[in-house]
Amino acid sequence: MNKLEGYEEMIDAIRGIPGAESWSRVEPVLKGWSSDRKFYVEDLAGRRLLLRLSPGGSLERKRREYEAIRSFNELDFPMSRAVDFGSCSASEGSERYVYMLLTWVDGVSLVDRLSKLPPEEQYRLGEESGRILRQMHSVPVQEKLPYYEADMQAKILSRIKEYEECPYHLEGDQQVIAFVRQNIGVIHDVEKVHHHGDFHIGNQIYTTEGRIGVIDFNRWDIGDYAEEFYKIQFFDREQSIPFAKGKLEGYFGGPPPEDFWKRQALYVAYTSLYSIKWSIPYGAADIQDMMERCHLALKDYDDFRKMIPGWYLGVGG
Repeated sequence: MNKLEGYEEMIDAIRGIPGAESWSRVEPVLKGWSSDRKFYVEDLAGRRLLLRLSPGGSLERKRREYEAIRSFNELDFPMSRAVDFGSCSASEGSERYVYMLLTWVDGVSLVDRLSKLPPEEQYRLGEESGRILRQMHSVPVQEKLPYYEADMQAKILSRIKEYEECPYHLEGDQQVIAFVRQNIGVIHDVEKVHHHGDFHIGNQIYTTEGRIGVIDFNRWDIGDYAEEFYKIQFFDREQSIPFAKGKLEGYFGGPPPEDFWKRQALYVAYTSLYSIKWSIPYGAADIQDMMERCHLALKDYDDFRKMIPGWYLGVGG
């Protein structure tokens, strides 16, 4: 095991995972915002894996995530696939970790590849990404979630209040806040699906076969299908408008319906402001980055006087 600087306290716990004696290479994966500690693993047979370690107290939540991944694995597209799950520790009485072992998706980050491709190929990959998401949303939801809409409305309004009370504010934010409060009722009787939870260009791989591969299911949950799309505005749109447009049209089989655009605008509006408050612990550079993304969202949505962003309509951008 090498390149584990800063992860030394986990080494002995990792050695306690069943089958770890056959691992010839273990290296930390430092990309991403996840609180999980991630490791690239190779075993003596040449198999490539991803190991995720989480605090021991997250056992039941991570078990549900692992079961969701197993459900997604019934679908037909490249993705991380479930291999093993459990808990481990260096010794009795020492800190316990939840481990999740998944297959490694071969390829390169889509972020690194997409801009090098012609616009029509970017759009094609966006369509493929949208069709994949549609497949994921087809997995049946067993939970009833009778209070989902009321809880989501309360969550959004609470986060708007958190933004108002934080020390950083965006010029023009009062119009956005008013838009959110006036339109909160569009979250009503929504279709609930299994969310990937973080389905954007940063969590997709351009595989060795030129396809879309999906990774990082650690923000999985169940909720409004439309909520899954707001990160198109913050990640996909800034990297590739053809990809972002293709994702929407691949999912819907054409232009999205009006009720989708209404909820999408609401999710983009509230998240634009809340992301500023969320970024504060990460420092000035991340705060500035989020402020710039929010400025772009306000421009795209004409300060939320419009439901469909200008970039989708071919205006501005």
